[in-house]
Amino acid sequence: MRRITYAGDTVITTDDVAEALVELTAAVANFGRAEAVRIPIVLEGDGRIDEAELVIGVGNDVLSAPVDWDADEPDFSDGAEDLRMHESYPQRSEGTHLYAVEDEPPAQWDPDLEGFRDA
Repeated sequence: MRRITYAGDTVITTDDVAEALVELTAAVANFGRAEAVRIPIVLEGDGRIDEAELVIGVGNDVLSAPVDWDADEPDFSDGAEDLRMHESYPQRSEGTHLYAVEDEPPAQWDPDLEGFRDA
C-alpha cells in the first residue's frame, strides 16, 4: 500500500494505482498539460473504500510513499487499469527494441527526427 501526498493532504491506495498515477502524472506534465483523474482509495480510520479526484500534470506534484498496512489489500486493479488506459499514459509500441549505448544505432534511426524513420 502507498500513501499519496497531494496538495497538502494524503490518501492511501494500492501499489499498482500509485505506480500508474505517478507515471501518468509525469506523462501529462511532459505534454505541458494538466488533467483531472479519479483513483480508488482506502479511508484511514474506518477502512472504507472511496475515490479521490486529483488534477495531475504541470504544477501538480504527486508523492508516493510506502505505508504500513496490516489489513487485507483491496483489489484496485480496475482503477490502475483505468489510469493505464488514459491517452497520455506512456505506452511502448510493439516492435520497439532497445539497444546498448555503445552499439551503433539501427540503420533506420534518424537523430534529426529523434527516433526511427520508416525504412
